Order: sequence, then C-alpha cells, then structure tokens
Amino acid sequence: MIELNDLSSIVPHSGRMLLLSKITGYNLEERSLEAEYHITESCPFFDPEAGGVPSWVGFECIAQAIAALSGIIEREKSGPGGKRRIGFILSVSNMQVFLPLLSLGSTISIKVKELDCMGLVYNFYGQIFLEGEKALEGKLTVMEAAEKPEGDVSVG
Repeated sequence: MIELNDLSSIVPHSGRMLLLSKITGYNLEERSLEAEYHITESCPFFDPEAGGVPSWVGFECIAQAIAALSGIIEREKSGPGGKRRIGFILSVSNMQVFLPLLSLGSTISIKVKELDCMGLVYNFYGQIFLEGEKALEGKLTVMEAAEKPEGDVSVG
C-alpha cells in the first residue's frame, strides 16, 4: 500500500489536482493497479449543488492511477531516485457511465490494467467503483513522455 504522503514520489500531480488518496495494491507482472480516492469538497470538480463529483471525472482518476503504475514501474527499474515520467491522454474510448454522481464523503475504488503497448503508447482498461457498484468503465490510450518537464501539475 502507498499512502497519500508518498504518492508525490510516483505521480506528477499534487495539491487539489491529485485525485488519488492511496494505492491499495498493484501487480507489476500483470501491469495492474488498484487505488482509492476520497470525495471531498476540496476536489476541483466538486459540484456543491449536486453534492458530489460528476462520475465522468472518473476518467481523470483512471489516468492518474495509470500514472501511479508507471511511477511504480520506473521506481522498480531505477530505484527511489528515478525520474518520474509524465504522460498524456491521447484518447478515451468505450467510456460508460453507470452512476451519475460520486457523492460527497464517499470513497471510490479505481482499477486499471494495461491491455497492450507499442513504444511509448499504452492502452489501458479502467474501472471506478462506488461502494462495490460500478460507476464508470472505459479504455484510455496514453503516451509516456521521455522526461518530466520542469515544474509540476498542481492546482492551488
């Protein structure tokens, strides 16, 4: 398990834009990862009128879980001082939303698994669960950059 305080060593996101609370498990052979995110009012996508976060935001949680898996793989190869790589979402496909809202105070479970890879382009299948019920699923195609650019990806 990787707790919130240690996530900055493996993902480029920080502050309010970090949409992971902890990594609950991963399997490097299967190229898969499970994580959690606690829905709070500090989430940049929180809608006070709705009382939560729209479920479609889950694709960003999936993307960050993919970044965490990439960071863990890089750390395993290079050691704790290895460089974090940044990735870019190229496409989101076959996205299905089953629940409209991720409610304030709830904890979502995020699951990602690499499907295939060609060079620096990866295809992943991701799922979001809310209290055991599937809220969202879909495929993300991402591209990993060779190096992390200067600065970080943070919001206030």
